[in-house]
Amino acid sequence: MAASTAPRRSLFRHPNYLKLWTAATVSLFGTQVSQIAIPFIAAVLLKASPGEVGLLTTIEFLPFLLFTLPAGVWVDRFPKRRILILGDLGRALMLVSIPIAFAAGALTIWQLYVVGFVNGIMTVFFDVADQSYLPTILERDELVEGNAKLQISQSSALILGQPFGGGIVALASAPVAILVDAASYLGSAGLILSIRERLRARKAATASGATMSAAAAEPGTGPTTEASVIAESGAVTADVATSSDPVTPGGGMRSQIMDGLRFIIGHEYLGHIAATTATANLFGNIGLAIFPVFAYRELGMSPAAVGTVGGLGGAGVLIGALIASRVQARLGIGRTIVLTAALFGPLNLLLPLATPQLAIFFLSAAFFAEGILNVTYNVSQVSLRQAITPEHFLGRMNATMRFLVWGTIPIGSLIGAGLSEVVGVRTTIWISAILGFLPFLAVFFSKVRTIQTIPTDDPDATVAR
Repeated sequence: MAASTAPRRSLFRHPNYLKLWTAATVSLFGTQVSQIAIPFIAAVLLKASPGEVGLLTTIEFLPFLLFTLPAGVWVDRFPKRRILILGDLGRALMLVSIPIAFAAGALTIWQLYVVGFVNGIMTVFFDVADQSYLPTILERDELVEGNAKLQISQSSALILGQPFGGGIVALASAPVAILVDAASYLGSAGLILSIRERLRARKAATASGATMSAAAAEPGTGPTTEASVIAESGAVTADVATSSDPVTPGGGMRSQIMDGLRFIIGHEYLGHIAATTATANLFGNIGLAIFPVFAYRELGMSPAAVGTVGGLGGAGVLIGALIASRVQARLGIGRTIVLTAALFGPLNLLLPLATPQLAIFFLSAAFFAEGILNVTYNVSQVSLRQAITPEHFLGRMNATMRFLVWGTIPIGSLIGAGLSEVVGVRTTIWISAILGFLPFLAVFFSKVRTIQTIPTDDPDATVAR
């Protein structure tokens, strides 16, 4: 089979990716506004205690413990685009209830808990479907670029969204700011709805016969084409429900969930990446859960100042997205993952060291540098995960990984909420920062650090062999 020498087209000329990318950008922008507004409502308008504010994060992320594993199975069975659209519409509806209740004088911390929990459930399904949808419209050698562009959108949203949200909170009110997020979800749903035909589905339909013949004649040789990914794996496209599971034929949900857990825990790379990310989220959220109380009460910061800190963090994310591929090329993807994970610990110390007089400088420096590290780490490990996982298994892999690494967030937040009531807010921030030195050890003492480049072999063909 002759190798194709045609140059890969720019993703700026990939219509379906552009729609998905724009939808993510719009939604991310709105989300940053709410991330300023909702904690401000709890900590300032409702005068909730540190423990009550910490519980907000716990409840928002509790669905990642409860629903992520079954979500992976359902995402593999149902049309992913439909899940994305319903998730956007549902979250918009829940957010609108907050300004309505505020206008009626009936808003309580309990309503914020309910909105956070329900939106958390919808975010679980949306995120698993989203991460599983991207590899179906891009080639494996496009994933780093595709994920990097999404991270650029995230950074742009941080740079503009959080200061904008802080400005709205200061000039109007926090409940009004939440309407911006609700509108962004509606815009995202409309853009995803406009995605019609996908390149991979079209090529699979026209070339699957020739590809299957070539695969039978030369198993594991030649370049991986879009059609061969579909044909060799036997997987359907993302907008068609899966009727059977190639890993556990006829298996029920429990067996398919166990497939996902065994795949990640037993994998020479994925298990260690999951351990590092999970412990980083566990220890980090001990402090982040009560960060609004720390910023607004202990440090006396205004919503505009907190938004500015978030915006500078977004600038770091933007720089990280722009340099991620260069860092990977110079260090190798494995060393990039290890190094970025190791540097989080020292930077976390800037948070408890902040004083009211120097808060804007210490927090800005920490958020800016961690933005660079966070996006470089995530572009590297997410792209690696997507490239080494068979396409028919992406839903369960992403769901299981999300369960393992985000499931620790509500645990850390709950610990932070409890500790803050016992030892105080600043001491809790100190504990979180010191524990942040430990997570990188899982990838450091593994084969992850030896990986040089993203594997380009088709994992479906590898499984078939």
